[in-house]
Amino acid sequence: MTTPLNRRTALHRMSCGAAAALGWNAASLAQAQGTWPRQPVKVVVPFAAGGSTDVFARLLARHFTEVVGHPFVVDNRPGANGNLGASQVAAALPDGHTLLLSTTGPLSINKLLYRNMPYDPVTAFTPIALLADLPLVLAAHPSVPAKDLTQLIAWLKARPGDVSYSTAGNGSMGHLAAELVQRATGTSMIHVPYKGSAGALNDLIAGVVKLSFDLVPTYLQQIEAGKIRALAVLGTRRVSTLPGVPTLLESGIKASAVGWNGLVGPKGLPASIVAILNKATNEFLASTEGRAQLQTFSMQPIGGKPEALSAFVRSEMDKWRPIVEPLASTIMQ
Repeated sequence: MTTPLNRRTALHRMSCGAAAALGWNAASLAQAQGTWPRQPVKVVVPFAAGGSTDVFARLLARHFTEVVGHPFVVDNRPGANGNLGASQVAAALPDGHTLLLSTTGPLSINKLLYRNMPYDPVTAFTPIALLADLPLVLAAHPSVPAKDLTQLIAWLKARPGDVSYSTAGNGSMGHLAAELVQRATGTSMIHVPYKGSAGALNDLIAGVVKLSFDLVPTYLQQIEAGKIRALAVLGTRRVSTLPGVPTLLESGIKASAVGWNGLVGPKGLPASIVAILNKATNEFLASTEGRAQLQTFSMQPIGGKPEALSAFVRSEMDKWRPIVEPLASTIMQ
């Protein structure tokens, strides 16, 4: 067990390293090493309120508040495909009062898309926990005559470059999944990016676009209401909330894509704070209440040690690099 003296020394070294990198003064460092938390903890979500990541963050913040006995509040900071909020957390004092709950993009994919990233997702953050899978869906407007993927591919091949699809934005997981599907099926579609899932979904319902690639939780209610049709889920397994919808692999398409959530803090976050948050996160993900709440949003809990998130971020970058880098110049036009 770490003695109080060793812990104090370790915290001092971590804080001093962060200070040297970001230019914090001695007063700031002394404050950072005090009792935690001393003020409401901000859980930054780098996307607009109302999406699945925002909802998940609010559930987890409520759990943290109960466990730690101090307020955790969600702070939505959308912009630049998630880079705006993520960069603010990367630059924050590592005192445990600023955290980032993010998705695949800011924590791995954006590094492959943007030439001038304001932070490095591998080195700028302290990993806390890998949270949950975010399944993706390929949905169609009812006017699309295809009832399954085989029919859809034939329909698309008869209309190369004529059919439009919506996503939550350039470089989003939906966009990358669509590029992956087009490469795997030899089809060509027109990408219509939106600033978030709400616009992408609304225009699919209205028939402005014929297809959409986006997160299952955002589209589930409209699928169940029959306003749009789910043709495939894009992960490697079916989704419990859409049990009748096959995966791409089941439909003979050798491709898969899934989003995920991760919780991190600024580089240099003390190990004692990481341990508290990691334990509370895993307890929430393993609890009956937590699993039930995630199931409502079609999410599959993951959890694990901080090191697992760090390794996963690197593996995701390796997985997507050969797909994303050749497309980066066109994706980010």
